[in-house]
Amino acid sequence: MTLWLEPARTLNPKLDELGLHPILIRALTRRGFDSPNSARAFLEPGLYPASPASELPDLDIALRRIWKALRKNERICIWGDFDVDGQTATAVLVQTLKAIGANLTYHIPVREKESHGIKIEYLKTEIDNGATLILTCDTGISEHQAVEYAKTRGVDLLITDHHDLPAGPLPTALAVINPKRLPETHPLATLAGVGVAYKLAEALLQNANTTLAPETLLDLAALGLVADVATLSGDTRYLVQRGLEQLRRNQRLGIQIMLELAGTNPQQLTESHIGFTLGPRLNALGRLGDANPAVELLTSADPVKTRILANQLEGLNSQRQLLTAQVTQAAEAQLKANPGLLAQAALILHHPTWPAGIIGIAASRLAERYHRPTLLLTGENPLRGSARSVEGVHISEAIRACQGLLLGFGGHPMAAGLSLSAENLPALRKQLARAIETQLGTNARPEAELHIDEFLRFNELSLDLAGKIELLAPFGAGNPTLTLATRNLTLKSAQRIGKTREHAKWTVSDEDGNRQNILWWGGADEPQPEGRFDLAYSLRTSDFKGQKQLALELIDIRALPDEKPVEIKDARPIEKIDLRNADNPLEQLDAERQRKNTIVFAEGKDKKTLSGLGRHELGPAETLIVWTAPPNPRIYQSLLETVCPRRLVFFCQPPGDDSPAAFLTRLAGLIKFIITQREGKTTLTELAAACAQGEESIRVGIEWLKASGQVTGEADVSGLCLSQANAPVDDSARARWMSQLIRLLDESRAYRKFLHTAAH
Repeated sequence: MTLWLEPARTLNPKLDELGLHPILIRALTRRGFDSPNSARAFLEPGLYPASPASELPDLDIALRRIWKALRKNERICIWGDFDVDGQTATAVLVQTLKAIGANLTYHIPVREKESHGIKIEYLKTEIDNGATLILTCDTGISEHQAVEYAKTRGVDLLITDHHDLPAGPLPTALAVINPKRLPETHPLATLAGVGVAYKLAEALLQNANTTLAPETLLDLAALGLVADVATLSGDTRYLVQRGLEQLRRNQRLGIQIMLELAGTNPQQLTESHIGFTLGPRLNALGRLGDANPAVELLTSADPVKTRILANQLEGLNSQRQLLTAQVTQAAEAQLKANPGLLAQAALILHHPTWPAGIIGIAASRLAERYHRPTLLLTGENPLRGSARSVEGVHISEAIRACQGLLLGFGGHPMAAGLSLSAENLPALRKQLARAIETQLGTNARPEAELHIDEFLRFNELSLDLAGKIELLAPFGAGNPTLTLATRNLTLKSAQRIGKTREHAKWTVSDEDGNRQNILWWGGADEPQPEGRFDLAYSLRTSDFKGQKQLALELIDIRALPDEKPVEIKDARPIEKIDLRNADNPLEQLDAERQRKNTIVFAEGKDKKTLSGLGRHELGPAETLIVWTAPPNPRIYQSLLETVCPRRLVFFCQPPGDDSPAAFLTRLAGLIKFIITQREGKTTLTELAAACAQGEESIRVGIEWLKASGQVTGEADVSGLCLSQANAPVDDSARARWMSQLIRLLDESRAYRKFLHTAAH
């Protein structure tokens, strides 16, 4: 449950001369602005006094060493990182140093082989290949061994980084440029890795004989700063403001093509498009493959190369979305199986096959949903983990308190990574929980708080107001979007939207009958409110088919007390009958279904032969017979929630041949029948029940049939509308979809095997 905090209505009279809407004056007051000049500098980047790069520690040392390398034509190796911050930082330095004539190479670690940081094995290769100067970006602050090894080879190492400083001494590199070495109140203190790289590039270009202007690199700076969730204050906010202006000019070929493929209008681009469109695509490259090509994508002027790379990103991003959903669902299943985990100060979950590049995204979703710091771990031994935090918990410090159990760790206040031996996991659970409780003190499991900026009625919302609110943008860490709220609403309709149908669009009405559409990103499977409720949301403008309109995005829901008496359900335990290994299961089924008020869950080929019901046909009953093993824990849970049985009879039979070939043959046959007999109208759920598989498997199967040229069609509000096709085969897309399908079917098979053997 989230505690809503009422807004402060105070106005700072000093800000009246700005002539802004009272809502903006109150917002600026709450953000700590006490003078018109400071507020104007916040709102208008042209009035902000940008800090000189020279204020960064050791910058002059780094400049001298780089210019020496340029004069002597030394080979410089830029060493980056595989997230968007590291990719863009590397691209900034590559473009800058190439422009001033450097003998240059670069290296971004491959996550699966190297993980973060500088591994000596790969550093040795770069030095053996002639590098005499290593320049890091977005990495290096804890790399003592790498620095010492470079010294033994006569190689200087310059560190540019922004991660938390080590507890002991800094590495003895020739220069350590890290804004964390500045006072916390310094305007440069919140720079991420690409921000530090940009300031270094800015200083280099001041004295260089080149046509490259620092301003042309601002688009990369904004991209990396927003994607890394840097705190948007001081120079960080200024760089993002200026960088968004540069992005809207759309002059970088790689980004042009990415926006084109994503269907995004550059002129309407905001920080949200970085966070939800550009950033995830680039991150997918680092999470699922090799991020080095991202540098070429971001710096190349070759239209053929950049389009090929951008298309690869599209495919990887689709794969990333699917894998993230699977890991999140699997983690949710662990929590449902062991609800006691939610009582801990941190959620710590492990599965040996979770993709290492995905667990950080899933951890972020779980942390947001349960308002708990979350650590997801993968592998068998050693384990590798990604942690995400919540407001009030410095997760890197909490992990540092457990460093005696770890093989390595690093990160920020809100995100961190670590590795450890498998035998230390139980001890880590205890120590990390204690460290977090120590940070929080008596409020060890705090209630989530939501600060409401303004309560408004729907008739007070307008495009003009949304435009005024956007003067406070870019929004993000350190400058949250305004949280508006409207009281006493009812839900009128709801529909799934988006390419993968994972988002929700609601139509809600206030007491006076005024209606608004609300978007809930990722909320398609979340429960809908019953009765009356209050709604918290953000307000922006959007450009849909060239038409400006309001965009309300859901932040939270607060149910209002129901006037009806609350019905207290009988809490008697469910009687469970285990017939999974019955000698004669069909005879046992006949006997069990003779009871009154009994329904049989059966899907696939057994649905018709046994007169069973699919997942979409169930209703309350006294006895639920589970004949077909459900394909995933979410569907199994929905059976129980829909039927609410007093008796549960387990047969959990496999659905038959669930190989990809058999599945696709059955799916194609069903679709052919639906096209000829029902004008192509169906739903994912109906097809999933007929195939006894998950909806995601159906979606991927349809995409494979599309790539095979057999089927065409799209999803709409009412479901699917499919038709026959005779189109060319796309072998690349077929291979991509088949890879995803195999993984999904393997997961269903593994879950069914678990159901057939696990204790109930």
